[in-house]
Amino acid sequence: MAPVPASHPQVAVTLVLLLSMLGLAAGGKVLVVPVDGSHWLSMREVLDSLKEKGHEVVVVAPEVSLYIKPSKSFVMKTYPIPFTQEELDRDFHEFTQDTLKEGSFLERFVRIYQRFEKNSALLLSTCEHLLYNKELMRYLEESKFDAVFTDPVIPCGPIVAEHLSVPSVYFLRGIPCGLDFEATQCPNPPSYVPRIFTEHTDHMSFLQRVKNLVFDVPNLFLCNFFFQPFSKLASEFLQRDMTVLDLLRKASVWLLRLDFVLDYPRPPVMPNMVLIGGISCTQEKPLSKEFEAIVNASGEHGIVVFSLGSMVSDIPMKKAREIADALGSVPQTVLWRYTGKVPSNLPQNVKLVKWLPQNDLLAHPKTRAFITHGGSHGVYEGICNAVPMVLMPLFGDQMDNAKRVESRGAGLTLNILEMTSEDMSNALKTVINDKKQLSGR
Repeated sequence: MAPVPASHPQVAVTLVLLLSMLGLAAGGKVLVVPVDGSHWLSMREVLDSLKEKGHEVVVVAPEVSLYIKPSKSFVMKTYPIPFTQEELDRDFHEFTQDTLKEGSFLERFVRIYQRFEKNSALLLSTCEHLLYNKELMRYLEESKFDAVFTDPVIPCGPIVAEHLSVPSVYFLRGIPCGLDFEATQCPNPPSYVPRIFTEHTDHMSFLQRVKNLVFDVPNLFLCNFFFQPFSKLASEFLQRDMTVLDLLRKASVWLLRLDFVLDYPRPPVMPNMVLIGGISCTQEKPLSKEFEAIVNASGEHGIVVFSLGSMVSDIPMKKAREIADALGSVPQTVLWRYTGKVPSNLPQNVKLVKWLPQNDLLAHPKTRAFITHGGSHGVYEGICNAVPMVLMPLFGDQMDNAKRVESRGAGLTLNILEMTSEDMSNALKTVINDKKQLSGR
């Protein structure tokens, strides 16, 4: 599997070109309106590159957040919101726990829908408190920014850009319901472009193509449910009729975290769309003494890296014990990012850690496999370092990412709710020992 080159320079160059109107010697002034969670973790690395290029970066974020913290790479401006850090942490912990709860399809659907509805209201409220913070908005107006850098999946940044009348640069993987296709006037034929959440590949049967077409109907309902409140907010704040689609159409540059090494063929992209998939594939750094010692002690069998991403650090005990059984069936040392209660059957070859340098470990020659939830950040790191994957997707686009990896012969997918210890053990042994069977899928 050919490694994907790191793309931080490509992203930085694109933004530099946008800001070049300022003169050859002047750096630009960039306002960043981020989306919290894993979206922020991908964006943060780009901000470091912008700072290195001499640009002034200002990040606006709520006082309470999951991962958005101050940094030497940018000036951070915060605004109050009507909930505490404890409430936010609890809500997102409950969301991940709901995802991992067993039950009938209807029970799980209702739980996730209710949680989605609550989180949507939280995101809308956060945006309202930014837009109607008069002191902060006055500061933004007086600062004369040259561009707004934002993730439009939560369309608060586009509203800010429209209010300030400055160019907007979008940084994203995709938008539900194909709004990114519609906003850029890119064709989106259901005959060969798989819809999000369908888990289809680009080799669909006739019935799958029909399902792909029909799936557009509930997709539109979902979009209306989620984005209509933001359209209303934008219209009220900007004092003119404005939809989310109208806002998206005003983007100057689309930086899409896509690459055809993973993603399926799609209609031609527009001139202002740049594919930057794999930007998380940074040059690896030397491991700390702690991790280097663990890796070296693994001997000829090497290590397995196991992380379910930034949003999930513990899982229900029953499932944790099943996973522990499976991990004990392989001779590799397993580094498991996990902060929950330790399973009573934890085998000796498993090391629990609260944090791990994921990309640096994946780049190590002793790494034999990567167990992941299928987030795009981790998936690209696995691909860049040519490490086979066992994928256990939880929510969002992770199911589609997992299907892409599997269709490329780079990993195997398991249903974390239905899998047994034996299922996980067999999948892990296959990706480590049977590359021929893996690539033949």
